[in-house]
Amino acid sequence: MDEEQAGRPAEPVEPADRPVRLGRREGRSPRDMAISLIVLLIPIVLLLAFYRLVLGGDSPVTVDPADAIQQARTAAVFPVAVPGDLGDDWHTISATWRDDPNGATLRLGYVAPDDDSALLIESNVPAAQLLPAELGKEAKPRGTVRAGNAAWRSYLARPGETALVLSDPTRTIIVTGNTDPKHLEALAASLS
Repeated sequence: MDEEQAGRPAEPVEPADRPVRLGRREGRSPRDMAISLIVLLIPIVLLLAFYRLVLGGDSPVTVDPADAIQQARTAAVFPVAVPGDLGDDWHTISATWRDDPNGATLRLGYVAPDDDSALLIESNVPAAQLLPAELGKEAKPRGTVRAGNAAWRSYLARPGETALVLSDPTRTIIVTGNTDPKHLEALAASLS
């Protein structure tokens, strides 16, 4: 033994079966945990607010459909109907032109004022092929709707979707989506 340890009395050893108790300053109280969470959440809330309010994080990414429309007009395989001014609450989110051996198709995708989707499809693919491909094989006609200067055929398309279809000998126009049917009618009426 050491000389220092030899002169000192031995410290009592606590039995192992007694629970260890922490003093008030040694443990973490629920209040301390709540404060820690608040300190962590404040920067997250500030970043989220900045993203949504300043950067417009919830706004759809808008594209310019002019190139796809110009390609369709240049191809001149059918007369291209273009939506007029739909207002600032409509956002074009996609625009594609595709010219295949089976036929040509112009697609313009929108976010409608109720934040649901709408799609304008113009194609010279025969309607007997185009409608099942775009509306689903289970699509059912519902009647006729007047939009603009034309009478459109209304369909119950895929689950949750409605469609308006206008066919003539040179092309078929489909306006479809899960938005309110009023918005589909407004999109159809704006075509010229």
